[in-house]
Amino acid sequence: MANLLHFFGTIFILLSLVVFPIIGKKDENSFGKSINKESMSPKREKLSHFRFYFHDILSGTKPTSIIIVPPPKNTAKTGFGIVNMIDNPLTLGPNLSSKIIGRAQGFYGSSSLSELSLLMIMNFNFIEGKYNGSSLAVLGRNSIVETVREMPVIGGSGLFRFARGYVQARTISLNVTTKDAIVQYDVYVLHY
Repeated sequence: MANLLHFFGTIFILLSLVVFPIIGKKDENSFGKSINKESMSPKREKLSHFRFYFHDILSGTKPTSIIIVPPPKNTAKTGFGIVNMIDNPLTLGPNLSSKIIGRAQGFYGSSSLSELSLLMIMNFNFIEGKYNGSSLAVLGRNSIVETVREMPVIGGSGLFRFARGYVQARTISLNVTTKDAIVQYDVYVLHY
């Protein structure tokens, strides 16, 4: 009996020194884990519609859109390769004097050799009202010759966490000399 107890005692000690630490050991290479969705307590998802005006100002002493990559030599008529960085005001009405409710920050580039088309990568950062401090991320193709262009909303922050949806852009005015433009944005977004 003593030999049997000694045998099981030895097995227990070996297991506690070798196997149990391996079972309880956390993976040092793991940086994420699954969590219960309910633990983040998302509220009921809702669909919201926003309308505001985007002012792309390339002219004057304080432009809000600047060329950061100039057109390459022998460029297409579409300006393929030009990239602009933006910090454009978003207003309630089409006039720049209207109340500013946020800023469109990011960049766009001419992405087609054959047509006037932009790749838009920007955040709509809101600075007014309930959505102050929240933002929506937009990434998509903007074929600027079309009357209505649609681009996806791919995410958001603040009150727009887990956001998804789309925007519709309509050019209200374009100065062909200065290239300044006013664009109406209708945003349809699912969020919590």
